[in-house]
Amino acid sequence: MEQLLNIMRELRQKCPWDQQQTPESLTRYAIEEAYEVEAAVRDGQAEEVRDELGDLLLQVVFQSQMYSEQGAFDFQDVVQAICKKLVRRHPHVFEAEKFSQLSAEDVAVLWQEIKQQEKAGKPQSRLDQIKHGPALQQAEGIQKNAAAIGFDFASAEDAYVKLEEELDEFKQALKDQNSDEMMEEFGDCLFSLVNIGRKLGISSEMALLGTVHKFRTRFAYIEQQAELNNKKIEDLSLTEMDQLWDQAKQQFKQQALYEKPQLE
Repeated sequence: MEQLLNIMRELRQKCPWDQQQTPESLTRYAIEEAYEVEAAVRDGQAEEVRDELGDLLLQVVFQSQMYSEQGAFDFQDVVQAICKKLVRRHPHVFEAEKFSQLSAEDVAVLWQEIKQQEKAGKPQSRLDQIKHGPALQQAEGIQKNAAAIGFDFASAEDAYVKLEEELDEFKQALKDQNSDEMMEEFGDCLFSLVNIGRKLGISSEMALLGTVHKFRTRFAYIEQQAELNNKKIEDLSLTEMDQLWDQAKQQFKQQALYEKPQLE
């Protein structure tokens, strides 16, 4: 760790690109690296996960170095802060004598209670704590917070009715060719769909990432088949690509069935 910190200090002193960076200019890289960690874990390649975790750690070290130069805090302060937070939010582990055995659900409730205690005295909306992260996660987060005080649909079926209403409004915006309304109504449709997923216990972020991964896999199959036939994918007609897409669906569906454990 000390070697990494030393390298970062030297880069800030000698590398023109690193010298130009600011905390603001680097935030997008932190987001990108976090997504690359998720993709590596999904792919199941331990070496890739290791490398991507290193890239994410670099973002922490880089930000810490820049704030250290401002005299605000350094990497050790970051480590100490998270250590204190973990101990504080896990009293059932570090003060086990005060607690009986807790389930995972009990621990999640306790974690939220401690978070609220930490924020006591700080005026804020119930939704203020949901300000960061991908839009789908923010949508789900504020829906959960609103639902906690009863501002929620009674069922997923009721939430689906709301989605249908939003789709009708989006269709009307399309018909009117009003770009501002199309953008607004499209966002409303996404928000309503996230709400249905939340009611069903489905993570919208993970569901969409799964679909993206599936699309990548099937598209790669089309590229491979084109190459096997000495063609470029750009040379294939839409009909040919559709046929290969259907082949990919069948192939990976059969593969999934084959790999699924069979009950004796």
